[in-house]
Amino acid sequence: MGGIALLAGELGHEVEGSDAGIYPPMSTQLEAHGIEVRAGYSASALAGRPDLVIVGNALSRGNEAVEYMLNEGLPYLSGPQWLEQAILGGRHVLAVAGTHGKTTTSALLAWILESAGKAPGFLVGGVAENFGVSARLGGPDLFVIEADEYDTAFFDKRSKFVHYRPRTLVINNIEFDHADIFADLADIRRQFHHLVRIVPGSGKLVVRAGDHQIQEVLRMGCWTPVETFGEEGDWNFTPLSKDWSAFDVRFGDRNLGKVEWSLLGRHNAENALAAIAAAATVGVQPASACGLAGGFRSTRRRLQLLGTVNGISVHDDFAHHPTAIRATLTALRQHVGAERILALVEPRSNTMKLGVHKDELGPALMEADQVLVYRPAGLRWDLEGALSVLGNRCRICDSVSGIIEKTAMSARAGDHVLIMSNGDFEGIQQRLLRRLQG
Repeated sequence: MGGIALLAGELGHEVEGSDAGIYPPMSTQLEAHGIEVRAGYSASALAGRPDLVIVGNALSRGNEAVEYMLNEGLPYLSGPQWLEQAILGGRHVLAVAGTHGKTTTSALLAWILESAGKAPGFLVGGVAENFGVSARLGGPDLFVIEADEYDTAFFDKRSKFVHYRPRTLVINNIEFDHADIFADLADIRRQFHHLVRIVPGSGKLVVRAGDHQIQEVLRMGCWTPVETFGEEGDWNFTPLSKDWSAFDVRFGDRNLGKVEWSLLGRHNAENALAAIAAAATVGVQPASACGLAGGFRSTRRRLQLLGTVNGISVHDDFAHHPTAIRATLTALRQHVGAERILALVEPRSNTMKLGVHKDELGPALMEADQVLVYRPAGLRWDLEGALSVLGNRCRICDSVSGIIEKTAMSARAGDHVLIMSNGDFEGIQQRLLRRLQG
């Protein structure tokens, strides 16, 4: 929604908004662009009768602002509806979907196209470091969008991505997530198939090789040429460094070029394959794309080094699903070798709060030398039992200040602290850095 606000402002509209909790980097980005955000959803925010209300999917019936909007007959659309009508029509849309890797892949794809002179518009779920913003209108021809499977709005329970009408569609992976709206994997596959059904035959699907759930989706029907990426894919790679900061890119047996960049991990190398393959569908030569990828600086909160204090490096990551937690820890381990990793985790997502992935959380954290997990209020499953596999390397804390103090007492020069949450984690990032300085 913050990115949509930026796009609306760039079109010349006067934009303001409301949110229950807003925090950096989105809050600072909106402030820098003169977009006022009110705290809470008071009906008074709409008393001036705006020309249009764009409703995010976090809002439900019973919300004060929603009830006022409906009672007063104010015109409204969902965010994805507005994008479809105001931005995406007439453009070649390159959409990046999947459970993991959407933000990095879409931001990388936008950067490759920008560096190749294509001037794409884009909307991604994080602040792209190369651009300094999460969304941009761009030129009239191309638009890169992070395509989320979450539902559209309280009045439209389809996945957001069905509104985007892509000609190039990347599917990174499909796993069970968003347990608050999806009953099971079959439910998620059905939404992905709705997306596949609207990609034209003259377009292209770029999908991860060997992903069983993606194959199940394609078996439901596919009318578009498909290319695969990954170790066994049409687009594949060979690592040139242990931490995957350098790798060769191939199509079949033909070597296309080398990527050397600051990102770490096999999962990011797969993201690069997907972006290079997608860029090729709009005329960017793979050899050129490999070189351009080297200038990519990722997005904020994706294994982002926040600072080093007294020899202690503090990293921040958006990982909240066990698969993403494992991939992030593995990437950092491959990079730092035997140096200690202290993992700080907030089980914040709706899926995690429901306990859907509780049995996978402990094994996903095995690469860490020490683990500190925050127990949010109201968590209804046995956190100690789920993490017992970690033994005495794991501590559970009922307050963020407790995690900060335990980390400060334990960390020493040469350690790497990795913070993982899909929320603000009560501002733990800057609070920890200040504490370590003290």
